[in-house]
Amino acid sequence: MKRIAEVSRVTGETEVAVTLNLDGTGQADVQTGLGMLDHLLTNFAVHGLFDLRLAARGDLHVDAHHTVEDTALCLGIAFDQALGERRGIVRIADSFVPMDEALAHVVIDLSGRPYAALDVRWNSPAVGAIPTSVITHFFESLAVAARCNLHARLLYGRDDHHQAEALFKACARALERATRLEPRRPEQVPSTKGRLT
Repeated sequence: MKRIAEVSRVTGETEVAVTLNLDGTGQADVQTGLGMLDHLLTNFAVHGLFDLRLAARGDLHVDAHHTVEDTALCLGIAFDQALGERRGIVRIADSFVPMDEALAHVVIDLSGRPYAALDVRWNSPAVGAIPTSVITHFFESLAVAARCNLHARLLYGRDDHHQAEALFKACARALERATRLEPRRPEQVPSTKGRLT
């Protein structure tokens, strides 16, 4: 069973195209027009072992918000589509990731119910060309589109580049674990309801 999705979204503000393979090796080709977002998503792919091809063009003359948001939405939709009925997956997982002085913790439940709870404190208004508030919004948008519970905490840190990178890596590693196939229930939906859709 190939768990691959292709998603495209065109609006008056952005054009985004994503190809995602959940069972990849961490190959990444990311071009968003925002160097910091490219860096974070490349780390996401590498540390989650997802093959990710993502191209985005947005109204960067306005600011980074629409490009970051729509990128997160398309990535989330790709996870949702690649998971299908979510049969046989582990479903719930977490990961702690340090990045020098920063430590992030992300917990994922691929429950079919979108919810994001973030305990994140930034030290500066922006990382690269991205406002730090928009990085927080990335995870909120991802959770909605992927239809998952996503809880993220920055336990501590001084450098916002390190904090953002730790969050993306922790999210990727939690998603990699949650999307794994559980051999003890290969065709079962991991829910007492019998469905996660």
